[in-house]
Amino acid sequence: MNPLQLQNLVTIVGAVLVLAALGGVAWLGLGELRVRAMRRTRLAVSSATGDTGPVGAVGSQVMTGIRRLGQQSAVRDPAKLSVLRNQLMQAGYFNREAPVIFLGVKAAAMVVATLGVLLTMPMLLKGQGGLGGVLLAGSLAGAAMLGPDQVLKARRQNREREYSEGFPDLLDLLVASVEAGLSLDAAVTRVTEELDRRYPNLTIHLRMLVLELRAGRSRKEAWGSLADRLGIDDARALATMLRQAEEMGTSLGETLRVFSQDMRSKRMLRAEEKALALSAKLTVPLILFIFPCLLGALLLPAGIRLAQVFGKH
Repeated sequence: MNPLQLQNLVTIVGAVLVLAALGGVAWLGLGELRVRAMRRTRLAVSSATGDTGPVGAVGSQVMTGIRRLGQQSAVRDPAKLSVLRNQLMQAGYFNREAPVIFLGVKAAAMVVATLGVLLTMPMLLKGQGGLGGVLLAGSLAGAAMLGPDQVLKARRQNREREYSEGFPDLLDLLVASVEAGLSLDAAVTRVTEELDRRYPNLTIHLRMLVLELRAGRSRKEAWGSLADRLGIDDARALATMLRQAEEMGTSLGETLRVFSQDMRSKRMLRAEEKALALSAKLTVPLILFIFPCLLGALLLPAGIRLAQVFGKH
């Protein structure tokens, strides 16, 4: 092989190696670009499903501001924080930051109402708003001062009504489970599964009770905590009854049976009370709506007849 042929061979091999290197670099680059494209796609999907876009960012900023306002309110009056936490738990808010968020919402409502009143003040001073401006300012102030508390109160009342309606059924199922041979803790677990569809809010508290008992908390403290979360007298009476039965060593099944009969009697008395109060509650709509229609139906033909008779004369 002459030197020219050797030089050509080396040139060809070098060109092949350079092309292979360029191809490898291009392959690695395309792979890296593909991985980055997949990452961007996943991030776009997660942001679309998790609301981390502009609307989600604005919502997170608003929530951060509400938390800051709530923390300032909690620092100013820390004594009411525990009471507020119990009220929020009775209303179904179990998050640890629920009191702070609630106080922040109240503070934000006051800020918005103050701005609204300040914006309506120039109209009132110029005499343009009139009575409507006064009503608007008063409505904003009343909604800011009483709105969050009234919403919380209404939610608590709805939950307490459900708890009161479901408590007799809970006791009946507990009596049946205990008399069937189950322990009280196992009976609560079984009853929780049965009441899940009929009383879902009550079932949440029962699940928390089951978790506390499994975690090793004493039965007296766990049932007392359940009574505090529910906020109804029946739950407090049941917790007291179970504590006394445990301290005195009485039969748990017999005690639950007597208490269940008492709960059924109370539920029947509440139903009778509502039935007897129905006639008094129907008086107002009867006077306002039904009685005028009845008078119109009875007196209108006579009035038309009298008008025709006097019209002829």
